[in-house]
Amino acid sequence: MAERAVGNSVVVGVDGSEASMAALRWAARQARALDATVVAVHAWQRPGLAPYAPATARPTAAEQRDGATRLLTATLREVFGPQDDGAVRAVVAEGAPARVLVQQARGAVLLALGRTPRGGHDEHAAGAVVRACLEQATVPVVTVPGNRRSVPALAAAGTTGHPVDQAPRHGARWTCTVAG
Repeated sequence: MAERAVGNSVVVGVDGSEASMAALRWAARQARALDATVVAVHAWQRPGLAPYAPATARPTAAEQRDGATRLLTATLREVFGPQDDGAVRAVVAEGAPARVLVQQARGAVLLALGRTPRGGHDEHAAGAVVRACLEQATVPVVTVPGNRRSVPALAAAGTTGHPVDQAPRHGARWTCTVAG
């Protein structure tokens, strides 16, 4: 069974996109305002390759898990810098992204997801993962647009209401927990 977020934590879905990096930045500011921890989650799943594809074209589960870990680590490094002081817990889990995110967010304060504007007449439309999380999550879900660098933090009840200036900086290497 995968370890889930508990208590005072903000879970954020990370896929390496600019939108997920914006969500990660927002989640870090929000977690600081709430005196919570950030749980950065990257879900991966085995691709459905044609049965006639050569065996060498099929990455092993270990190779896919390692690639997912590298992606999450690179994203955390891009957002927070090269070092980790433990303020962000990184989780890599196998499974459909919406299912993994909803599962990881049980017991958390909220779930933060990046949203890439679609453009056109419905620029606020959400993708399939965001829609599924909105429908299934048992905690509040916040979507953060990926086209803006500065998204204000929510004011936590009982705080001064001043936005937090920066996400936490870290002091060692990033480590990811492989769930499942």
